[in-house]
Amino acid sequence: MAIESVNAAATVLIVDDEPLNVDLLEQELGAAGYRTVSATNGEEALAAAAKSQPDLILLDVMMDGIDGYEVCKRLKASEATRAIPVVFLTALAETFEKVRAFGAGAVDYLTKPFETEELLARVGVHIALRREIEAHRKADATIHCLVEEIRSDRDAIVGDSPALRRVLALAAQVAPTDSTVLIQGETGTGKELVARAIHDRSPRRERPLVRINCAALPRDLVESELFGHEKGAFTGAVQQRRGRFELADGGTLLLDEVGELPLEAQAKLLRVLQEHEFERVGGARSLRADVRVIAATNRDLQAQVAAGGFRSDLYYRLNVFPIAMPPLRERRDDIPRLVQHFAAKAARKLGKTLEGIAPAFIEQASAYDWPGNIRELENLIERAMIMSDGTRLDAIELFSKASPSDKASPAAQADATLEEIERAHIRRVLERTRWAIEGERGAARLLGLNPSTLRGRLRKLGIRKTS
Repeated sequence: MAIESVNAAATVLIVDDEPLNVDLLEQELGAAGYRTVSATNGEEALAAAAKSQPDLILLDVMMDGIDGYEVCKRLKASEATRAIPVVFLTALAETFEKVRAFGAGAVDYLTKPFETEELLARVGVHIALRREIEAHRKADATIHCLVEEIRSDRDAIVGDSPALRRVLALAAQVAPTDSTVLIQGETGTGKELVARAIHDRSPRRERPLVRINCAALPRDLVESELFGHEKGAFTGAVQQRRGRFELADGGTLLLDEVGELPLEAQAKLLRVLQEHEFERVGGARSLRADVRVIAATNRDLQAQVAAGGFRSDLYYRLNVFPIAMPPLRERRDDIPRLVQHFAAKAARKLGKTLEGIAPAFIEQASAYDWPGNIRELENLIERAMIMSDGTRLDAIELFSKASPSDKASPAAQADATLEEIERAHIRRVLERTRWAIEGERGAARLLGLNPSTLRGRLRKLGIRKTS
């Protein structure tokens, strides 16, 4: 923990009612590269600490008005200043005074007169220690945030169709292992739920499940998000940052939409999967992380390999244990239960009472092909709940807006590739929304995608508005 690395940007609040002492401390700390703020009494100190948020406070004990002990107690009682370390400066050297200082919340105690070297050493150590603690706190907060991103809205996997049972059987087989899993399927089929089920049934379930959406990352930040970066690695890198692999250490990393990774990032991902080592962007030290990888994609990776858009060696590394997610049109037996599940959820969200679902609504839902799969179903049910009068879900007019092409037989598409099916589905949804992408009735919401993600898919699939 190098003191020189922390003093350049650190601020020290000096509190002393003797101007000469303040001047001396400002000179010594300024020469060492610290910024300083000063106060001459307790009230000024409390106001200055709250306003300037210093990295450390040097606090005299004996002052007019409220003394240093009381100032320290008030600092520690306030949420805004509680974390700021306080070092007492006083001529009193008795053990009783030192105990009293620590009891008030101080982290250290310097007796006047003091040596400059000792003062600077202790200031540097306590500032560096505080920053280490703050870095760990932020990392924990980041992990919590990422975990909550996965765990928010923890829907169970609903259904009992043969197609879904096959998926769940495969998930149960692979869960106890550390094998890499590749989950493929159309958008909105529940790939993330299956990844979560695998993690929750694995020996890693007490460690975090961290998700990264590869399609939503700016191209120049992909490596930083995956592997982290060192301070100064690029413009805007003002501090060191841990990547998702470090955050998922001991747990599981879900690489969602892995087919969107640029080729240069694919090469580095391959190395991590092979050697379990990586470097932060701008760093020279190799780091290790014990991470189980689950990848998910709605793209045909084999076709991408053939087209040169995805590395074949990475594909084989990811495709250790493949799981194919069935589209909702292939598990129609599950639709009535899914309708009930999402209707109850929408009712809770909207503060409505749900007493029943019109049989005609379930009949129409079971007949519809759901190009947006489960996400589209959930979104439509929420709209239906808003539109339905009373306590009965019966907005069947929503289905009348579906174009005839939406109900084309899946058998007619049997020979189509996954990409061709995806292109056709997206085009049908866009035609239904009159090519509106954003908004409550836009194609992005129907498909369960962010508008920026959908625009990226349009570019990749070559979909353009027809005249």
